[in-house]
Amino acid sequence: MDDISEYERRITAALDRAAQALDKLSAGDDGDSAALKAELEAERVANQQLEERVRAIKDTQEQTVARLEAEVAELKRAFAARDAEMQQLRSVNEELRTSNGALRAANAEGVADADLVNTAMVTEIESLRAARAAERAEIEEILATLEPVLKEA
Repeated sequence: MDDISEYERRITAALDRAAQALDKLSAGDDGDSAALKAELEAERVANQQLEERVRAIKDTQEQTVARLEAEVAELKRAFAARDAEMQQLRSVNEELRTSNGALRAANAEGVADADLVNTAMVTEIESLRAARAAERAEIEEILATLEPVLKEA
């Protein structure tokens, strides 16, 4: 950004010098008119070069901003997916705790209930699947982070 400000300042100064030279030309100072025309042309060239540099810097900044915005969007998506997996894992674990509590209570009373055992087993399997999905999401996130680094290497 400092470069752009510096280029804009230089462009403004060059335009001011060109305007002063033009004023001198219109005042009828013919002795210096060839030199002033040459100076004016040199300032125009310098101005054009500075404008090209400013344009190149702006293009680079726009590309950088677009890349960073894409990265932020991808990170938000990954975070949302990870959050959903964690919510699922918490929910299934809560069901598992409830089911296991009921199974312990039934065993303490000496009543073996096949439905409670099945519910506990199904809930435990769901818990393992949710944990696996959360781990998979974490691994995918790590791989996505490492991929650009590996491509650069």
